[in-house]
Amino acid sequence: MPEPRTILIADDDPQIREVVRILLENEGYRVLEAEDGAKAIALADEQVDLIILDVMMPGQNGYSACAEIRRHSLAPVIFLTAKAQDADKTMGFAAGGDDYLAKPFSASELLARVKAALRRYLSYGAKAAPAGDEQIILGDLTIDAGQNQVLRQGPELQLTETEYRILLLLAQNRKKIFSVQNIYESVWQEPYYYSANNTVMVHVRNLRKKIGDTGDTNEVIKTVWGRGYRID
Repeated sequence: MPEPRTILIADDDPQIREVVRILLENEGYRVLEAEDGAKAIALADEQVDLIILDVMMPGQNGYSACAEIRRHSLAPVIFLTAKAQDADKTMGFAAGGDDYLAKPFSASELLARVKAALRRYLSYGAKAAPAGDEQIILGDLTIDAGQNQVLRQGPELQLTETEYRILLLLAQNRKKIFSVQNIYESVWQEPYYYSANNTVMVHVRNLRKKIGDTGDTNEVIKTVWGRGYRID
């Protein structure tokens, strides 16, 4: 049998951690617990497949913890929090988060988000099995679709699975304009909703920073005003 996937839940409320742990263990997952951001950072090693982070925790909040975790882990991060305004979501995505679930939450919704995030990560992220030998060259960038890697003049760039999938989608369909809705439904594999506009824009901005595609004119990912994004 395959090893169970490991999920880290970080929340300062022990009752919420217990509820989430029981839900996940009943689905066959291995669960680690952290009561604050500092412990979450310490536990988020390469064995962790997904992280669920509360935002409001003592000492180090979830946004700060996520930014630290992103320095060494590409595992998807789901924010589980009572702070669910668009501005809060933007901060979470800017820190490297992949999804957002507001409290109070239903068991079915949490499990659906977890399974969707793991499916995307394991299919397209750092732990995916090689899918072929396709290489796409974009100036000094090389996308190695077989190894799910993006290289810039040699060194590998540390993209999250969401950032990687956006880049791959655009690169595999050169000159095609993808609207924000197209990108969201293709990458997140969920029906589009209006607030997803900001979600996609933040991820594209983070992606551009990582690939060095910044400045007045973006050389790799082009913005087609009023229509979306494309790669030539």
